[in-house]
Amino acid sequence: MHPAPQRLIVAITGATGVAYGVRLLQVLRTAGVETHLLVSEAGVLNLHQELDMSRKHVEALADVVHPVRDVGASIASGSYNSDGMIVAPCSMRTLAAIAHGLSDNLITRAADVALKERRRLVLMVRETPFNLAHLRNMTAVTEMGGIIFPPLPGFYHRPQSIEQMIDHTLGRVLDLFAIEHNLTPRWNGLKSPAS
Repeated sequence: MHPAPQRLIVAITGATGVAYGVRLLQVLRTAGVETHLLVSEAGVLNLHQELDMSRKHVEALADVVHPVRDVGASIASGSYNSDGMIVAPCSMRTLAAIAHGLSDNLITRAADVALKERRRLVLMVRETPFNLAHLRNMTAVTEMGGIIFPPLPGFYHRPQSIEQMIDHTLGRVLDLFAIEHNLTPRWNGLKSPAS
């Protein structure tokens, strides 16, 4: 296991599922992890559409906010220490740009830095069904050391709400960064069938 991170980059892009990114920021704040936030323009639209949340509201959850077009920001350089990056949710456009090394904005540049510096990069990709371009881009990122993590809910813990489903998924993401949490119960094996 890696040591628990002190600083993570969080990006929210224009895929459905912005609740994952918002909840992630809340949990990381509680865990004492410094967050650097990036929100794409399409991500802002989805915040409003899905959560009735403004850009300012989500930015207030982060320690540092970077404009997406500021490619001269601290997180654009490998010399700036971070413990990794999570894109939650990750659009197929962002996935494609990362897979092909197109550092055309600060989100894709920060992801490129994470890959080149061998830092953990987790992309919570959101799109279904996948076409061949999506699958090839996911393979390319995986081959470069990134982790593709579609936010697919588990049901073995019998979630009673959307919030529990989100927390279960984010608990698995936090496990990848060795961040302690109580978001979801741990799997302890199958229960004996009732007789």
